[in-house]
Amino acid sequence: MLAVIAKLNVKEGSEAAFEEVMLDLAAKVNANEPGCHLYKLCKDADGNYTVMELYEDEAAMAAHGQSEHFKAAGAGFKGLMGGAPEIIRMEVVG
Repeated sequence: MLAVIAKLNVKEGSEAAFEEVMLDLAAKVNANEPGCHLYKLCKDADGNYTVMELYEDEAAMAAHGQSEHFKAAGAGFKGLMGGAPEIIRMEVVG
């Protein structure tokens, strides 16, 4: 299994719009990607966003990136992001 932590840089004042787009994407990922076991938007006490992801294997991770719902969501994030995400990929142990 593979885990991903994506720390997202959301432009100040765009939080509500970002959450709407991101939660729609998360719902589509969870409904349509059987190889994705976890895809959840999280927010810390300081208002910083992180997506926690868990994939069965490399093929499932690749399928996520190539999915129509993932590609379509890109336009929804336009103007909402304050910079590139910080992506941490890990192998699940145990």
